[in-house]
Amino acid sequence: MAKIDLKSMTIPEIEAFLAELGEPKFRAKQIFVWMNKGVESFDEMTNLSRALRGKLNELCTLTVPKVERKQVSKLDGTIKYLWMLEDGNCVETVLMRYKHGNTVCVSSEIGCAMGCAFCASTIGGIVRRLTAAEILSQVIFTQKDSGLPISNIVLMGIGEPLDNFDNVMRFLELVNHPDGMNIGMRHISLSTCGLVDKIDKLAELQLQLTLSVSLHAPDDATRSQIMPVNRALGVERLFDCCRRYFETTGRRISYEYAMIDGVNDSDAQADLLARHLKGTPGHVNLIPLNDVRESKLKPSKRVAAFQKRLESYGITVTVRRRLGGDIDASCGQLRRKTLHLEDA
Repeated sequence: MAKIDLKSMTIPEIEAFLAELGEPKFRAKQIFVWMNKGVESFDEMTNLSRALRGKLNELCTLTVPKVERKQVSKLDGTIKYLWMLEDGNCVETVLMRYKHGNTVCVSSEIGCAMGCAFCASTIGGIVRRLTAAEILSQVIFTQKDSGLPISNIVLMGIGEPLDNFDNVMRFLELVNHPDGMNIGMRHISLSTCGLVDKIDKLAELQLQLTLSVSLHAPDDATRSQIMPVNRALGVERLFDCCRRYFETTGRRISYEYAMIDGVNDSDAQADLLARHLKGTPGHVNLIPLNDVRESKLKPSKRVAAFQKRLESYGITVTVRRRLGGDIDASCGQLRRKTLHLEDA
């Protein structure tokens, strides 16, 4: 029988499990706190009886990733981890240091099914979705290994978070819990390529997180070329969904826009993007493209001009600060190099 994934469970669920073992309910909170401190075995839970620890070892698993590779940027202190999971698969996590606190970028899937042309994560497709425990453990063990307190989370690593909806929602519940990592929803950003039905479903939950939409082009011809997901959805339907999200939650959306030379960086595209955003609060985050060896797409030289054009329409625009440029900055690169997937 497969062992029980205890770290993916809420405190009430752990209570119910312990009741079946004849254990008191208060043990559930103790176990939950220990797991969120990053213990690597049940034997480290010293306020539990030896008999209970024996039962947990027999029946449960703790989901403890191991550091397969770790790269530290000499430029800005960014740390990139490649974690080896229990089944031999690997995921990437990045710790970024800012004046306002330390941010961890976590993965939600092993590989990705979305097929975006500019992203190394999707080369080779998807292997499987991560459990809530595997997502949570990236936060816990990044903090433990680095010794740096984590105050912010972005779900922008490998995978499409809304493609793994249930596990990601469970992760958010767990990482937000006051007896766990206690990271508030307003300190969490979730990035999606624009799965309209899942965005509508997310809006119904009324979470106070920041939704980031990976837009990357304002017209169907360009977006469908670089983001296959757009062929089924279309830009107009996506922007309609974003307007519904704002009307339902009151939370403005951040639009991620990777600047690609000669593809999506013209004045006409800036004008069209401004028209789409008119009347709905939001902000555009321009991203200087990272070079991916397998991709022919190159970084734009018009980032400043594109920003100025958008700002002339009254749109709030930021340019993402480039971090970790000397340590395989593009998401998915470290995993591919380590597992020798470059030529797969």
